[in-house]
Amino acid sequence: MEVLDILIVGAGPIGLNCALEAKKNNLTYVIVEKGTIVNSLYNYPLYMRFFSTAEKLEIDNTPFISTAPKPGRQDALEYYQGIARQKDLNIHLYEKVLKISKNNDLFDIETTKSTYQARNVIISTGFYDIPNTMNIPGEHLPKVKHYYTEPYPYARQKIVVVGSSNSAVDAALETYRKGAQVTMIIRHSEISKNVKYWVKPDIENRIAERSITAHFNSELIEIKEHTVVFRDEHHQIHEIENDFVLAMTGYLPDFDFLRNSGIDLQGDCLNPVYNSETMETNVKNLYLAGVVCGGKDTHLWFIENSRMHADLIVKNILLQQ
Repeated sequence: MEVLDILIVGAGPIGLNCALEAKKNNLTYVIVEKGTIVNSLYNYPLYMRFFSTAEKLEIDNTPFISTAPKPGRQDALEYYQGIARQKDLNIHLYEKVLKISKNNDLFDIETTKSTYQARNVIISTGFYDIPNTMNIPGEHLPKVKHYYTEPYPYARQKIVVVGSSNSAVDAALETYRKGAQVTMIIRHSEISKNVKYWVKPDIENRIAERSITAHFNSELIEIKEHTVVFRDEHHQIHEIENDFVLAMTGYLPDFDFLRNSGIDLQGDCLNPVYNSETMETNVKNLYLAGVVCGGKDTHLWFIENSRMHADLIVKNILLQQ
């Protein structure tokens, strides 16, 4: 069996950047990805736009051309998948990594399709695959959606949107504009300060004019077949008619996968242990890159501020050769 210099888990933007750095430095590598190239971006809402401008999303000094000031989902898919094609990156798609084991100086990597050996492993898996559940009765009913793609299925339906982040606000505004009756259930006292600055006035104005109903300091406590039950800020219980629940409660990294790989997790946010100068974890030659570094604090790392992880990791690998 060939022993790779690097096996990269995840073909997101940062995983691709790690592969590009490995290739430039003549290191043997493979990316193993459980879905398609930039799978998380593929599963974003169809009309999503980034906070960042195009140049802040660039990797490998390859220009990201976008006609809009803020690139959208399709722009990003074209850009990152285009780089993978142009650079002929070694990517194995629709293959999930099941287990990473350290055996002396080598890693044994087991996937759904094969086994590999590598001297170094980079985990760059993001956080979009595991919904942050509410753990309430009825959450697993078919009408409950933890992922939102487009508004058309919800036309003329009674929608409850849980949360006040970007995904929740986008879902509320888009479904409202396609004729849905929208109610937002929000744990906090206001719309999140992290909401895109050009969208925040829109949702606040729709709430103020009562086009969208918002219950602040409130909590959804049960989901039924045709209704939902929530507790308001006065601790009173209400039951309202409902067709769909869009639970935009955020997403989490696969902490079990990190633990099973030997990575220590610390604190309430389950922050993975790693050296910020090299991105190496407590397991020698096992590295983290991208959003996964933040644990539950998924707002800590973005494409634009974690692009440099690839360079830090590959430099450290070269120093140890």
